[in-house]
This record gives sequence, C-alpha cells and structure tokens, in this order.
Amino acid sequence: MEEKTMVKDLEKVVIRFSGDSGDGMQLTGNIFSNLSAVFGNQISTFPDYPAEVRAPKGTLSGVSGFQVHLGAKIYTPGDKTDVLVAMNPAALKVNAKFLKRDSVVIIDVDSFSKGDLDKALFTTDDPFQELGLNSVQVVAVPITSMVKDGLVESGLDNKSALRCKNMFALGLVCWLFNRPLDVAMEMLQHKFAKKQKVLKANLKVLVDGYNYGNNIHASVSTYRIETVSSKKGCYTDVNGNKAAAWGLIAAAEKAGLQLFLGSYPITPATDILHELAARKELGVKVVQAEDEIAGVCTAIGASFAGCLAATSTSGPGLALKSEALGLAVIAELPLVVIDVQRGGPSTGMPTKSEQTDLMQALYGRNGESPAVVIAAATPTDCFDSAFWASKLAVEHMTPVILLTDGYLANGSSAWRIPNMDEYPSIMPKYASAYKGEKPWKAYTRDDDSLVRYWAVPGMEGFMHRVGGLEKDYNTSAISTDPANHQKMVNTRQAKIDHIADYIPEQEIEGDENADLLVVGWGGTYGHLREAVDIMNKSGKKVALAHFKFINPLPKNAVDILTKYKKVIVAEQNLGQFANYLRGKVPGLNLAQFNRVEGQPFVVAQLVDAFTKLLEE
Repeated sequence: MEEKTMVKDLEKVVIRFSGDSGDGMQLTGNIFSNLSAVFGNQISTFPDYPAEVRAPKGTLSGVSGFQVHLGAKIYTPGDKTDVLVAMNPAALKVNAKFLKRDSVVIIDVDSFSKGDLDKALFTTDDPFQELGLNSVQVVAVPITSMVKDGLVESGLDNKSALRCKNMFALGLVCWLFNRPLDVAMEMLQHKFAKKQKVLKANLKVLVDGYNYGNNIHASVSTYRIETVSSKKGCYTDVNGNKAAAWGLIAAAEKAGLQLFLGSYPITPATDILHELAARKELGVKVVQAEDEIAGVCTAIGASFAGCLAATSTSGPGLALKSEALGLAVIAELPLVVIDVQRGGPSTGMPTKSEQTDLMQALYGRNGESPAVVIAAATPTDCFDSAFWASKLAVEHMTPVILLTDGYLANGSSAWRIPNMDEYPSIMPKYASAYKGEKPWKAYTRDDDSLVRYWAVPGMEGFMHRVGGLEKDYNTSAISTDPANHQKMVNTRQAKIDHIADYIPEQEIEGDENADLLVVGWGGTYGHLREAVDIMNKSGKKVALAHFKFINPLPKNAVDILTKYKKVIVAEQNLGQFANYLRGKVPGLNLAQFNRVEGQPFVVAQLVDAFTKLLEE
C-alpha cells in the first residue's frame, strides 16, 4: 500500500529556529525568511538573542532563537510556533511554552545525551514527557553524526564541519515547506564566495537535509502555505536598522545634502552605524566617535556646516547626549537622533526590547527644550520614519528624535523598494532666500512657520554665530533679559507646535464606529493590528489609532481620543504615552495595558484584555 504524506494547508505558519549562539540559527532563519519572501509569502521575523555574550554551551542562558511568521496578512512574528527546530535540550526547554498542539519539533538527537540534558537542568531522561509535550510530532534526526559522515572527504576539520549543522536543519525545513533549494544555494554562494571549501560543505549538507526529509515523508506533516499577490516591484528582506539607514540616505538625496552620521556603537543600534559606514559610494560620511557625547557633538558640528546630520544610539546613549541635544535646540539646528530602545534601566537587558524611553525623548533635557518625537511602527516603516524625521529636522531647523526598538531593529519584513519620485521634496530654508525688509540676523525667522533661516558657513553675506547662550529675539546677540527669554522660550515651543500643520492627520483602522479604541505607538503596531482584526472578525466593534507622530500630535488627535466610549492605551512601559495623552487632553479617561517583559506583546493576551474591557 502506498504511503501518503500528511499535508496541512495553512493561511500562515510560524517557525522557530533555536540552539546555541554558535549553532547559526540567525543565519538559518534569515535564509529561510528570504526564501519564503521570494515565493510570495509575507513575512515577519523576530531574532531573539541571548543576553550573555558567551554563555556556556548547552545552557539555558545561551539559547539563541529566530522566529519567522509567513503566509498572508502577516503583521507579527506570531505567538505560538507550528514548527520548532531545537538543536539541543536547552533550546527545547526554553521554547516549549511557545509550541502549539500537534506542532512539529525537529531535534538533533545526537545532542540529547545525558550530559546535554543535565546542562539544560532536566531531571529525567525524557524531556518531552517532563515538559508535558505529549501531542507534538517529534522528528528526531541524528544531525551531528550525519553531518560528520557527510563531510568526511570535505577537507574540513571536525569543528568546522560541525558548523554546517544549521544547513542540514535548513534543508530539512525547506523540504517540510516544499521550498526548492535554488534560492538558498544562491544566498550561500554569495555569503561564502571567498571560502569555496566552506561553501561546498554547506551546500552538500543543505541537500543532505532536504533528501533526509524526503526519506521520512510519511512520518510527519508537511505544510502548504498561502501566498499573496503583491504589488509589482523589486522586493527585499530588510530589518529596521538597515531600513532606517536607507531612509536617511534617501532624505539626503532628496534634500541635496551630504549625509553625516556621528555615532558610538551600542546594542541594538550599532547596525545603523555599520550600514552607513559601508555606503561611501553614496557620499555618506561616518565618524565612529570615542563616546556618545562626541558622537552627537560631531553631528551638531556637521549640521552647522550644512549637512543632514544624524546620530544613532539606544536609551543609555540618549541620556548621555541630553546636554548636546539642548545645544541643538537652542542653536536651532537640524539633527536626527535615532534611539533604538532596549530594556533598561542603566545597562538593563541590551538584547531585549522595550518602549521605555518616551519620556526621556520628550522631556529629557534641561530647561524648556522642545524637540520633535516620532516613532516607527514596523521594520519597513523605519525607512519612511527616518525620511520623515530628516524632512522635519531640515525644514523646521530642529532636532528630531526617532524612536525605534530592538524588536524593530532586528526583525525584518519583505519590503518593496520605493519609487522616490513618489516621496515629497525636502526644502531647506536657506538664509540666501530671505527677502525680508529688516537685515538678516542669525535668528531671523519665517513669519508663518517661525523657522530660523539656515546660513551655511561660506554663504557670502551671512556670517553669524549661534551657541548655547540665550539670544535676543531681534538682534541675535547674547541676552539675559527676562522678557526676551520668555519670548524665545515661547517661540521655540510654538515652532514645534506649528509642525502639526505639516504632518498627516491620524488615521483610524478597524471599525470607525467602534465601542473601543485601541491606542498604540511604535513597534507594537503589528500585534495591536492583529488583535483588532481578530476581534472585528468575531463581531466586536474595535478600532485602532496607532501614532507615528508624538510631538507634536496630529491635529485631529484630540477629536479622535474624545470620540470613543472606551479608550485603552497599550504600550511596553508602565504608561508613559497614556500619561502624556492625559496631559494633552485634560479629563481624558484612559484604560491601560502595560507589559515590560523585554519581549513583544502576545496577541492572545491583547484580545483577552480588550474583550474584558468591552464587556465591563
């Protein structure tokens, strides 16, 4: 009798690759994500790095994971996994709580010895029974020994050969999801182009894993995933840090300015520095400074000199940059500050993600020191957000703080490379265009927008001085006059407030006549959108207002927040945005959903919390 494979048709599926830091799970996940995007799947990824740099091999603290959600209408990396690749017992134990019933678990049985189980703190010799995983489909594969045997004649030493184990797992997963190996092979050829011996070994092991899957085809479910018809264009898989870097480059091109980045390496923002440093052919200038303060100060100097200036950091670095940001505010110079938020306080959890820097971005400077604050919603939205941050900084002569987070920075999605002709122009307000009756001074402003005219050194007839001391509104000379200081404080604030006239109004998603409005900002968008969609499909009237522009708020923000019977603000802190909104709209009654776990929201928890609020 002919054996038949069990095939599951799914609209979407979640796969998690997990093992030690040295097992190559991030590379495996990235290749499979790109492969899925090529075949028409929408994707969302979540790399989950261990906090320790070199945790002992096989221990719980050293587990590294990469989760990918693929299919149609994908907004998040997924709550629970359909397929788990666990390269050792520690990976199984850490990820057991994320497994769905009847999910497939692929293990390297060679790495499940008594010693391996002890390292992962198992107390019995049956880890699946101990974890209560009685319904999962276990695919126990001798990956280590098969890789060793397969590479006997490769010329690689034992340690180098075992580094190819992740490609065996990738080949097996490609079989599981009916993915041809051609694209994966091309990616490997690009990565190991200068290491032909390593390339050949990885290609062989990849094929071996795929063939092994074919040989066990009757013993495990395989999956057929729904694809989507996307808008025609050139697509790539991009993470938030790379998208933000590209957004800065695009803005500099639009503005006709040279892009300058002055930064200091810090997790999880460092990849922005790396990406821009590699773009010398586009005229990008990068300085890796000796510390955070030097990084922002070099950027302020570049801004004074007429560049589109930026600096990238995370929460601890933003704190160190605060005095220099005050200088940029009082000097009224354009500056983009990208803060990739991470778990805090202090050093906190550098590889984890939070939304806990909002108050610091809004108010973390001495004196009345207003700055524009915006927040990216998805990894691909980091491009548009960086473009907007640059446009507002240059056209309104102000620092702009762009908030992303570790989840967005490292996570990725399929992104259609845009036609830049569809993006708005960026028009610096140069002093050479000033046509006023009075002589130009350093703080001469446009009457409508209150924006200071930008005089670049070398611009004939516009020699000037700006700095950290208060200036006279009319003469631009140093002033300590009380009335003048009040006027300058009011003017700087009014300039920021006027920006509300230049940004889009807030949009509502879901049911506009909803009984409950869910409010969010930043990297929680995908999880909130999916929760609202689930509730709408079940007949519940829920809407979503997800804010990109935070300071100033869109002009229609107050009308939206006061329109709905119930409003709940969901954020990964203890209520910073909720309290900010209460300050902007006195008497506003807001419910809150707050989690500060270093991990993304769980959609099921959001649905439960929102449903309870609706039913109260």
